[in-house]
Amino acid sequence: MADKYTQFVSHGIGKDLAKRLGLPQPARLRRYAPGLPLVPGPVLVLGTGRMDANGADELASELAAWGLDVRRNALPKEKLGAIILVLDDVGHPDDLAKPVLTAAQSLRDLAPSARVVTVSRTPDSAGLPAVAAARQAVDGLLRSLAKELRAGATANGILLANGVGAVRLSALGALRFFLSGRSAFVDGQLLTVAKDAGQLPPDPDRPLAGKVAVVTGAARGIGAAIARTLYRDGARLVVVDIPAAGDHLAQVANEVHGTALQVDITAEDAGRRIIDHALERHGGLDILVHNAGITRDKLLANMDENRWNAVIGVNIAAQLRINEAVLASNPHGLSPRIVSVASTSGIAGNRGQTNYAASKGGVIGMVRATAPLLAERGGSINAVAPGFIETEMTARIPFATREVARRLNSLQQGGRPDDVAEAIAFLASDAAGGISGEVLRVCGQNLVGA
Repeated sequence: MADKYTQFVSHGIGKDLAKRLGLPQPARLRRYAPGLPLVPGPVLVLGTGRMDANGADELASELAAWGLDVRRNALPKEKLGAIILVLDDVGHPDDLAKPVLTAAQSLRDLAPSARVVTVSRTPDSAGLPAVAAARQAVDGLLRSLAKELRAGATANGILLANGVGAVRLSALGALRFFLSGRSAFVDGQLLTVAKDAGQLPPDPDRPLAGKVAVVTGAARGIGAAIARTLYRDGARLVVVDIPAAGDHLAQVANEVHGTALQVDITAEDAGRRIIDHALERHGGLDILVHNAGITRDKLLANMDENRWNAVIGVNIAAQLRINEAVLASNPHGLSPRIVSVASTSGIAGNRGQTNYAASKGGVIGMVRATAPLLAERGGSINAVAPGFIETEMTARIPFATREVARRLNSLQQGGRPDDVAEAIAFLASDAAGGISGEVLRVCGQNLVGA
C-alpha cells in the first residue's frame, strides 16, 4: 500500500507545510537497482587499524580496488556517500574519542541516503574488562547515531569474531550489503561475522547465479517479493504454497521462470516433498527460505486452542520438521543456506499476538541452535525480522494505528516487501558465508525491541 503521507510531504506545498508544522518528513530511500553505483559519492574511512588487525589502511585499499572514491581525510564541505569507522583494535573506551569525534565533524556532510558503518569486534571475545567495555560501547554508539541521522541515511555495524579481519571475505560481503541500496530499510543493526568463509560474487548484480532456491509462502506479499528478488539475482526457483493459493502461486512461478509446488508445509512429509521436488526438477537445493506464516490474533485471555496451535504449527513447528528433513538428507548431504522470516514481535512482543510472538521467538531460538549443526556441513542459517512492512495485511490496520506504526522508526516510514527480500538475498548468498545464527532486523530501527 502506498504511503500517501510520505508522497505528500516529499515536495511542493506538502513539503513546505510539514516544515512549518514540524511534522515528520520521511525521506525517499536509496534502494538497489542493477547498474547503480554501490555508493553515490566519496567514502571516508577512519580509524586507527593496526596492520595485524587488518584495519583501516587495508580496508581503504580494498575499497579503492572496488573502484570507490576513498578518502582517508575529509575535504571541507564535500558531500560523502559513506563513512566507515574502523574500530577493530580498540582496547579501552578512551581509544574511541579520536576516531569517533573525527567522524562527527563530517556527519553534516553526508549525502541523502548515505551510509555509516562501524567495523569492530565482538565484546564476548574480549577477555579483559577494558577491551569488552570499549567493544560494547560501539554498540551503544552505533544505535544512538542511527537515531540521529536524517535524509534517509542509515548506520549499521559489523562485529568481527577473533581471528576475522576487516578485509576477510564475509566481512567485505557484509560491508558491501550495508553500503548498498539493498540495506535501505536496515538501520541501527549489527551483524556478527563469526568466521572467514564464503566469497564475493564475480558479478555483484547476480550473486545467486546457478543456485537453486526454495521459497515457502510464495504466492503473494513478501514471499512473492522474495522469489522475484532471488530470481533477479540469478537463482532458479521452487515456489511453495498451499493448494488454495494455487492460482497466485502459478503466476509467481511463471514470472520467475520457476516451478510451483502446492503443499501444506504442516504435513509430516512436506520436507521430503520439497527436497525431492528441488532435486528432481532442478538438481539441487542451495537456498531454503522459510517465509510461510499466519496470524490469528487475540488477547491471551481470549485465546483458544485452535488459534494457538494453528500459528505455532505453521510458523515454527513446520520449519523445524523441514529443517530436520534437510539435516537427514543423506545420501544427498544437503547443506543449504537457510533463511527464516521472524518478526520484531518475536523480539519485543506485541499486544494481542502472544501466539504469533511465541512462534517468531521460536524461530529465533531455532536459528541459533541450528547454526552449529549446519556449520558442520558447510551450510548456514539466519533469520530476518521485519518491522512494519507495507503489505495487504498492514493495509487492513485501522488508519490511525497504521500511521503511528509507520512513523515509529528512525526512518519514519514503513518498509517494502522488497526490503525484506533484499536482506534475505544477501544472507542466502556466498558473500554471507561467515554469518550464521544471526537475526537481522529489517525495521528502519523500530523504536521497540533490542
